Amino acid sequence: GQFRADVNILLCGDPGTSKSQLLQYVHRLMPRGQYTSGKGSSATGLTAYITKDPETKQLTLQTGALVLSDNGVCCIDEFDKMNDSTRAILHEVMEQQTLSIAKAGIICSLNARTSILAAANPRESRWNPKLTTVENIQLPHTLMSRFDLIFLMLDPQDELFDRRLATHLVSLYHQTQQQRNDDFLDMSTLRDYIGYARMNVTPRLGEIAGQTLVQSYVDMRRIGSQHGFVSAYPRQLESLIRLAEAHARMRFSDVVEPVDVDEARRLYNEALKQSAIDPRTGTIDIGILTTGLSATERTRRAAITKELRKLLQAKGKTRALKYQVIYNELKEQSDILITTAQFDAALRDLQEDDFLLRTGDTIRFT
Repeated sequence: GQFRADVNILLCGDPGTSKSQLLQYVHRLMPRGQYTSGKGSSATGLTAYITKDPETKQLTLQTGALVLSDNGVCCIDEFDKMNDSTRAILHEVMEQQTLSIAKAGIICSLNARTSILAAANPRESRWNPKLTTVENIQLPHTLMSRFDLIFLMLDPQDELFDRRLATHLVSLYHQTQQQRNDDFLDMSTLRDYIGYARMNVTPRLGEIAGQTLVQSYVDMRRIGSQHGFVSAYPRQLESLIRLAEAHARMRFSDVVEPVDVDEARRLYNEALKQSAIDPRTGTIDIGILTTGLSATERTRRAAITKELRKLLQAKGKTRALKYQVIYNELKEQSDILITTAQFDAALRDLQEDDFLLRTGDTIRFT
């Protein structure tokens, strides 16, 4: 079958950390690329829309940003501000790299072999270290798991960092054009380098590199099994393969070697240290990105559900119970702090088990 070869990257963090500047730079750098803002993008603008030709009066299909950036990069700023219908389109594009269209009698499947480079801000404007990445950004975990790398760009509020940043910003205003050219690689040279690598270099996985990848995946799985949760999925192995191939392509190598795998794993682990940390335990938990819940959160949710079941069973076959009364009683007898969100989740679990039925603020036994 056809495997996805393009890497998807998400940048998230505090406002004013140059995420948009980085996206603009990549857009100008790539031979084929599109730049769009999540707030100003619609589903049709990203995919395709139907127009009527003014001369022939025939319906024609006009492609959007994702199709136009085929074999390039689509940069999406303000990713967190996209509406749900627009965001739903990206599921197919980010995994199958195709775009299925069925509009006005036109049914087709368009290629969208594009890398997604997205930038998102946290919901509270500032990054909250006490919350997970999914809770901070409020994006569905089904979409988060399709990104190969998720990097945090935070403002550390450190005096040394502030001084270095301020010195750099001030120097940009008094440098001459010659000094700027000396400091940075020429963009046209870098563009030609990337274009040549994409067009002419197609690295294949070597035998030793393949064994190294297998061992890396087994090691990642073993870490989770020791603590009773899944720490890696096949999707993570595919991400490692894509990153290793990209590193080999950057070296103009036709074969993926162990050095490429080592660099891919280092890069992937660095991203996990930032985006998949459970704030309650300080450990890496890939379940935060794949399921939206950490292992400790799942354990706590199961304990609250069990405690709520016992409380309701003690009530006997009462015809109807009030939501607020049960919530207050559970909080009083519980040793841990229970939020309304956790209480609602426990009610949903019991409702799925056909133990109770919730209608508004009324709880009834089934």
